[in-house]
Amino acid sequence: MRVGNLYKNQSDPSVSFEFFPPRDDKAESSFYGVVDALSALNPAYMSMTFGAGGSTSEGSFQAVKRMMIEKNLPMVAYIAGYGLGPHEITEVLDRYKALGVETIFVIRGDKPRTDGFTPHPESFAHASDLIRFISDRYDFDLGCAGYPEGHVQAESLEKDVEYLRLKQDNGAQYVVAQYFYDNDSFYRYVDLCRKSGITIPIIPGIMPIYTVKLTRMLCKLCGSTLPTGLREKLDSLTNDKSEAVADLGVNFAFDQCRDLVLKGVDGLHFYTMDRSGSVLKIVQRLKDDGLFK
Repeated sequence: MRVGNLYKNQSDPSVSFEFFPPRDDKAESSFYGVVDALSALNPAYMSMTFGAGGSTSEGSFQAVKRMMIEKNLPMVAYIAGYGLGPHEITEVLDRYKALGVETIFVIRGDKPRTDGFTPHPESFAHASDLIRFISDRYDFDLGCAGYPEGHVQAESLEKDVEYLRLKQDNGAQYVVAQYFYDNDSFYRYVDLCRKSGITIPIIPGIMPIYTVKLTRMLCKLCGSTLPTGLREKLDSLTNDKSEAVADLGVNFAFDQCRDLVLKGVDGLHFYTMDRSGSVLKIVQRLKDDGLFK
């Protein structure tokens, strides 16, 4: 699966799903049930994350392998370069190349939270550096991350867009934007990117509200803003595991996705958090409305 070609040649918007590898045998059983459920929606591709400092490198590889070989699913593999040296990067990429992976999603990644981690002295400081390293040595299609509200460590949104332009210039062929809950922030971001010379597809990331606690934690971690109206609705829900929370998440995401598709986005990329229920309902409603085939 060459995702750069996908977005270049498609006539209709596509849907894709992101997963993280199961942590143990118990999680693995339910994980592949989620994969099977979501694969019935015929996504253009699925992506598999890569833990900080290579912490899930083997688990990520085995999950990609099983999904490609046993389930015949179109896969994209992440690589996070923080702390890894060039030799470690090439070891990971060589294995994915041998497996038949054609697209790598490249991020800098975060510092591992475990004690005692020492980054390699030649590790890549920026995703743009890692993209250049890979594009000079491999024939992968390369994706990268964008941040509609600015990366939490960026000095400004404008500076962050400059870094995204560098990712493009170094070989990235498409962008998946970090999730957001205000579509106007995404539209403003795309406009700023286009004015800055970024021409590659920018795909909105969609994070449905799964639980109130998880939503608040991730927004704080990632710097995503909860609009006042949505925040007030979440504040009014006292039982975080209630059907009302799930329904709010599905309805809000459906409205958000419908607006994005009608405004002409090239696709929607769902952060599934290894869950299927909400995403199944959202995408099926979009299909029922004729917005996806």
